[in-house]
Amino acid sequence: MVRESGRLKRFIRRRVTDVADAEDILQDVLSEFVEASRLVRPIEQAGAWLFRVARNRIVVLFRRRRRHVSISEPVHESDNQPDTLEDLLPGHDAGPEAAYARQVLVEELAAAIEELPAEQRFVFVAHELDGRSFKELAAETGESVNTLLSRKHYAVRRLRRRLQAIHALFQEERT
Repeated sequence: MVRESGRLKRFIRRRVTDVADAEDILQDVLSEFVEASRLVRPIEQAGAWLFRVARNRIVVLFRRRRRHVSISEPVHESDNQPDTLEDLLPGHDAGPEAAYARQVLVEELAAAIEELPAEQRFVFVAHELDGRSFKELAAETGESVNTLLSRKHYAVRRLRRRLQAIHALFQEERT
């Protein structure tokens, strides 16, 4: 297990940007391993078990974060004015149909981000939602800037494909 703890820590840190969250996940996984090893039936492939539990904990963290994504944070700038998701969504005061459309759009976007592969989701969320630079992410993860750019590119392509149908539906309703 000691041999796996270094690899496990690197595995978690590549996927979780916050050092405290990564340490919490590592401690949770290791304590769960200790508890599981006390059971009557021993764990046969400890390394695989540790990485599977870590992956599951990372997914839980992303799901928890997804619920806390702010729609009032800037997502990009146009004409030197920051656009937020709030600006792009139908208004609160536009009636019940707009409120429903807003809810559907937020849920679809969250689901689409959740469906991204973990490495693409990490880069997309860190860069687009958290506003972190590729240089900063590269220093943190040990990946090259080009690798991170490529992952974000693929994430954006997947998101566009995934959200294209709902976008077309809402464009039809506007006309």
